[in-house]
Order: sequence, then C-alpha cells, then structure tokens
Amino acid sequence: EWNFVVANLTTPANIFHALRRQVKWEFRKPLVIFSPKSLLRHPDCVSSVKELAEGSFQEIIDDADVKAPEVKRLVMCSGKIFYELKARQKKEGRTDLAIVRLEQLYPMPEEQSRQIIAKYKGAEKVWIQEEPKNMGAFTFLRRYEHFNEFKLVARKSSASPATGYASVHAQEQKALLDTVFSNDKIESV
Repeated sequence: EWNFVVANLTTPANIFHALRRQVKWEFRKPLVIFSPKSLLRHPDCVSSVKELAEGSFQEIIDDADVKAPEVKRLVMCSGKIFYELKARQKKEGRTDLAIVRLEQLYPMPEEQSRQIIAKYKGAEKVWIQEEPKNMGAFTFLRRYEHFNEFKLVARKSSASPATGYASVHAQEQKALLDTVFSNDKIESV
C-alpha cells in the first residue's frame, strides 16, 4: 500500500537525492536501498557537482547515449550490472541498444516506465539481472502488464544467490552480457 520505498541506486547523486527526499517528505516511511558497497569504489560511479546541487531523485534513468528510433533492443536493469553493460556498450560502439536503469523498484514508477518503454516502440525488450531467475526483481516486475513483453536474461534458478567461486561467477556474468549483446533474438524464459 505504498508504505515504504525500495531502491537500487547507481549514482552518488541519486543516493543523495533519495535521502534528501526522505527527510523532506512531510510523512515518514521506510527507505530500503539495495546498493552494493562495490559501487563506492567503482571508477565510473560518479556524479558531478551540478547533479548533486541542481538535480533531483530519478526513479528511472534513461540512456542518453542513444537515439530512440535507432534502438533495436531495450535493456532494462537495476543496480551495478549497469556499469558492466555500459562499458560493453561503449567498447562495442553499440547505438542500437539502449540501457535503462530502474532505480526505484517500489512504489513502481508506472507512468515513467510506461513512457520509456513506449519511447523504444518496436525494440526487443529485455530485463537483465545478476541474480538467478527465481530471485531478483523480474518476478515483481511481471505484476505490471507493461513488463509482460520483457524477456529475462539471468542465471539459472538456484537456492543460493551466488556460486561461491569467483571464476564461475565471472563465466556466468560474461554469458549474461554475451546474451544481451548478441545479435540473435533472445528467447523467452
């Protein structure tokens, strides 16, 4: 019943504005942030002074590096996997693939997500997550009909969120990115 906020934030400015919004609201409700510590050290996870001073909280962050009519695949994600996706997008010079971050998972920014999805009309729609298929945000997103067209790219279902081996994790992570960046149509889950 909209009684708390769940976010997976990817920029220092967005964390700042989420906390600021929390304090400025005239009412109180819990804020749950799922951002990992590793983003504190990530060299690309930075915000400008202007973003901090003049910006505001963004529930969704669109891909500013692509032109919507050229996009053939819309990739939505949440959290730190964005930085791996963005690095690969730049490395390959891909402008036919848009990477959109869903920063606030609950309450779902329904109107904003509908508008962004509509902006990339005709593009193949993919949700990527690091978590196994039976975990992560995708099962929650499927409750919203505008996410029904999305195909899932994730690790196989598992009882544990991690493999326990860094080498296996790296192989699985590479496979996820290879799937998203392939030119082949992605199969449904």
